[in-house]
Amino acid sequence: MSLSDIGLDSWFEEHAKAFCVESQSVARVVAVDRDRLVVHNGYEELSAELLGKFFYGAERATAFPCVGDWVCLEHHDAKTASAKPFASIHTVLPRKTLLKRKASGYDDEFQLLAANVDTALIVMACDYDFHVRKLERFLVLVNEGKVEPVLILTKTDLMHPEDIEDLLFDIEDAGIHIKTIQLSNKTGEGVDKVKALIQPKKTYCMIGSSGVGKSSLMNQLLGSEQFETQEVSANGEGRHTTVRRHLILLEQGGMLVDMPGVRELAIAEVSEGIEESFEDILELALSCRFSNCGHSNEPGCAIVAAIENDKLDIDHYDNYLKIQKESAHHKTTYPKERRKGKNASRLAESKTRNKKQRLTEAQLKEAKLKH
Repeated sequence: MSLSDIGLDSWFEEHAKAFCVESQSVARVVAVDRDRLVVHNGYEELSAELLGKFFYGAERATAFPCVGDWVCLEHHDAKTASAKPFASIHTVLPRKTLLKRKASGYDDEFQLLAANVDTALIVMACDYDFHVRKLERFLVLVNEGKVEPVLILTKTDLMHPEDIEDLLFDIEDAGIHIKTIQLSNKTGEGVDKVKALIQPKKTYCMIGSSGVGKSSLMNQLLGSEQFETQEVSANGEGRHTTVRRHLILLEQGGMLVDMPGVRELAIAEVSEGIEESFEDILELALSCRFSNCGHSNEPGCAIVAAIENDKLDIDHYDNYLKIQKESAHHKTTYPKERRKGKNASRLAESKTRNKKQRLTEAQLKEAKLKH
């Protein structure tokens, strides 16, 4: 195996020459844990640590490495005979693509999902999980990241063929034109089509809710039960089986990022993703009489006319407005100073906790000596 086998091409090689110094080598991030990263250098996996400059100097969460990134490494020998060699990450190379979303809850930070992905497999179950509005949100996220989307409709064995046809019609009726594969992990239908989709040296990811069959599909692609699967709960909600993002090398030569199920798909600051996902609405707006049309009660509004004439689905338009509002809100409530302050405070808080722990341990030791 070599670096080219895990996705290094001439584009990344040129950037590696520009960003990595002579004493450093290039590697790819295959997993991110809370306190360490795992990288692959084309021959083996290594543990890697982040330099403090990422915590103090990063102005945005996107400055931190994530699964799929290419980085510049400095290698270090093991400190003891029983320890393993490790490396420190000095630089994250420019990315071709990046999938990110707004962090869950009230936090205004980004959550990085995966970098340098060629194709995103949007996995949705036919029976309970599928909704056109939800698919639109996934497409905004994927299109914003400049990643090619493919829809995988799972659990087709639980649906009547006519119901699946209705579902496909709803997708087309919403103006969504996307490659779609119907899949049943139970019968094996569609698995060969997914395998044929995956090409050597290309990177793919699976994104979707919990319980839609991502881990089962991963096992099908690997040819063994390496990933734990669980039945959907009684209320129809999926259960998390994947607990971290991990870049996995497949026997057929491609790479696949398996991700935890997405329960909340909050939209971060986006622009191109909205434009590409709601192209039909933006084209209609160009036909409005006034260039600054608010699409409410203005005369000659093409949007209002299309809704009244059933040429534009009102739920489709409402979803567009909602996503656009979320993106605008994130843009105005996440200033650069706040980003930098949050990142710097992370390391400071960590050091404070460690200092308090050392003080507590020293106090306990002193108390024991007194007694």
